Amino acid sequence: MLTVDCNDVASIKNDLLVYVADQVTAIPTLKHNQFTLSSLDDDEIIDTAVVISAIKEYLDSIDEGRHFAVISNNDVINIKSISGKVIENNSAESQPQMFSCTHCGYVTPYQVELNVHMRIHYI
Repeated sequence: MLTVDCNDVASIKNDLLVYVADQVTAIPTLKHNQFTLSSLDDDEIIDTAVVISAIKEYLDSIDEGRHFAVISNNDVINIKSISGKVIENNSAESQPQMFSCTHCGYVTPYQVELNVHMRIHYI
């Protein structure tokens, strides 16, 4: 399992998560200012170099690649601003908090609904 720290790019975290999870074929899990990627098979290991490459590709696609460094430290990948720039959210309204099931990827905006959903995995 890899953790991607998105403090400096929090406003694009959701879009970045979708792009990277598709490129790596992993199960994403949203957290406050980070997301985790888990392999589909427990025996499989997610290649950190592929994740870093996907993050850089996404940042380049939105013309922000030159402003951010992607640094790996064991199972944590940090996206850090080189120039102190923070990507601002372009939309007027903020994104609602989403919660994701670590077992199957089910996504809901309600923490209580996620808790009820997760119980079915243990029945």
